[in-house]
Amino acid sequence: MLSVTADTNIYISALNFGGPPRAFLNLAEAGGIRLAISDAILTEIGNVLRGPKFRWPEEQIWRAERQLSRFTESVNPTETLEVVKADPPDNRILECAKAAESDYIVTGDGHLLRLRHHGRARILKVADFMELARRESRAPGSRH
Repeated sequence: MLSVTADTNIYISALNFGGPPRAFLNLAEAGGIRLAISDAILTEIGNVLRGPKFRWPEEQIWRAERQLSRFTESVNPTETLEVVKADPPDNRILECAKAAESDYIVTGDGHLLRLRHHGRARILKVADFMELARRESRAPGSRH
């Protein structure tokens, strides 16, 4: 099974707009991928949702966090990374991916996409990952 860490922007887009990010979360919810998340990512999701752009009420944030907790795997990174100097919060995504031993990082963030890889994880846009997951599920011998 593909092991993935998603950037905060994927969760925010899925929760607010749908589209490919929502399809990505649906794939995780259906058990098609193993999706890792950390407390730092959950905190950032909540901060963005309650912030001036979205202004979600606390009850709605709480419900979204509970829903995510049902199909994500919580990991506790033990290493602090400083790979992305221009946007330090991006390092929390890399830390989660490393702790989870993720095969992929899914993001729309240019700082992360420019890395292309970090450790064992390949860094992709959500549409590219979804195409890869579709091909993987059709591969001979696939268990999906």
